[in-house]
Amino acid sequence: MTGFVRRVVTGHDKDGRAVVLSDGIAPNVKSNPLRPGHRSSDIWKTKAMPIVLTADESDPTLGPRTLHPAPMGTTIRIAELQPESADIRNMTPEKSREVFAAMGNAEAAMAGRGGRHPLMHRTETIDYAVVLDGEITLILDDEDVQLKAGDVVIQRGTSHAWSNRSDKVCRMLYVLIDGRFAPELAALFEDGEGR
Repeated sequence: MTGFVRRVVTGHDKDGRAVVLSDGIAPNVKSNPLRPGHRSSDIWKTKAMPIVLTADESDPTLGPRTLHPAPMGTTIRIAELQPESADIRNMTPEKSREVFAAMGNAEAAMAGRGGRHPLMHRTETIDYAVVLDGEITLILDDEDVQLKAGDVVIQRGTSHAWSNRSDKVCRMLYVLIDGRFAPELAALFEDGEGR
C-alpha cells in the first residue's frame, strides 16, 4: 500500500547544524481487511521520556503495528476513516477483537464488554485527536459528539470509538502518549463497575 503523508525529518550534521535527514512519503502504512478502506500511517514514534535527541536516528515506525505507544513513548499517526459500513455496525465482538488484534492490542476492544459500538476500545493513553478533514462522531459510553475539521479531542483513557456517519472520508491526526490509570480508576474497570 502506498503512503499518503509527506514526512520531513530533521537532524544534525557533523557540526551540529540543522539538516533534513529525510523528506518523502512516510513508509509505514497499515490497513486491515476487516476494515475495508481504512488506512493509517505512523509518522513517528518514541520509546522514552524524556526523549533522547541524537544527530541521526533510524526510522522508528518500521516493524509491527501497535495501537498503543511503547512504555514511556509516543506515536503520531494520521488515519483515513471511510464512511461507516453496515459490516462495521454489525460486527460481532469476536470480529472486533480480531480487528484490534491486528493492531497489536486485542485487549483494547470493548465489544461484548459494555461498548455501544463494535469498534469501541480503551487504552492507557492520553490521545490528542485532531479532525483534519471531513467529519466524525466520537462515541463514548453514554453520548455521541459530532466533530468537524479543526476540532480537537483530548481523549484520556476513556472507552471510545470513531464513527464516520458522513458520505466522505475523514482524515484524523492522533498523538498518542503512554499513560497509567490512577489506582482508584483502574479498580473500577477491574471490578466491573466502570466500562
